[in-house]
Amino acid sequence: MSNDYVIRGTAYDGQVRAFAARSTQLVSEMQRRHQTWPVVSAALGRTATATAMMAMMMKNPTDRLTVQVRGDGPIGQIVVDGDAQGHIRGYVDNPAVDFPLNSVGKLDVARAVGQGSLNIIQDLGLKDPYRGSVSLVSGEIGDDFTYYLTVSDQIPSAVGVGVLVDRDASILHAGGFILQMMPGADDGLNAQLEKRIQEMPSVTQQMQAGAGPEEILYRLLGEEWSLHQKQEVSFQCHCSRKRIESTLRSLGPKELSDLIEEQGQAEVICHFCNEAYTFTREQLEDIKRELEAE
Repeated sequence: MSNDYVIRGTAYDGQVRAFAARSTQLVSEMQRRHQTWPVVSAALGRTATATAMMAMMMKNPTDRLTVQVRGDGPIGQIVVDGDAQGHIRGYVDNPAVDFPLNSVGKLDVARAVGQGSLNIIQDLGLKDPYRGSVSLVSGEIGDDFTYYLTVSDQIPSAVGVGVLVDRDASILHAGGFILQMMPGADDGLNAQLEKRIQEMPSVTQQMQAGAGPEEILYRLLGEEWSLHQKQEVSFQCHCSRKRIESTLRSLGPKELSDLIEEQGQAEVICHFCNEAYTFTREQLEDIKRELEAE
């Protein structure tokens, strides 16, 4: 059972909406599956943490959210998707990137990500999904989500996400917070919260000292907040052998024949979880015969 979770709360008579997450095991599982190097673990982990918190903003259990960070840096594209039930999965084009630490002694995520766009697709079960896109402002991920929520959703927001990576590339801590000022919120309160965010230790420093999501919100909001929801978060991919077989069936008998001739088998690797599905020549021929019989 995962110890990762996201909480949602409000503060100051509903003027502020707040989320906080612990995502250490989620990011560890991604690191293990994709063998990401430290700077890539930080980029993918920050994106996954922000996605887990944004997924909690959705109303229905079947609603889905896909986040694409499309930068021109060496790690390529980061893709994370999740649902309102806390199931998250994700991958990055190039897991093996290394840079010296940046000028403040941190993993140089901005350099690894580069310049580009943050795209968010929300599938709310309607005819067309909702798509929003903004330019990356820093490539540090937290700043980029802050900009997205403030500009695209038009809600003044602050997003802090962090991943602490050990010397052996394992994940020590991962987590984050989102604060949002609701319509009609007091300007003075906004300034007060900005000051608190600036003075507060980083998310991972707080987690190192034993803080969980509740303590992070307490530090940001004081005693003026109340908890509304707590949702467990975990890595979960919905690929399966049956789904891959269905994809192979969609090729049709002719393309399956070509595949059997050229390769003798099929190995399909899921982008999101790195699971490999192998179909032997005999299995492919069985599928082809079934298609021809239909």
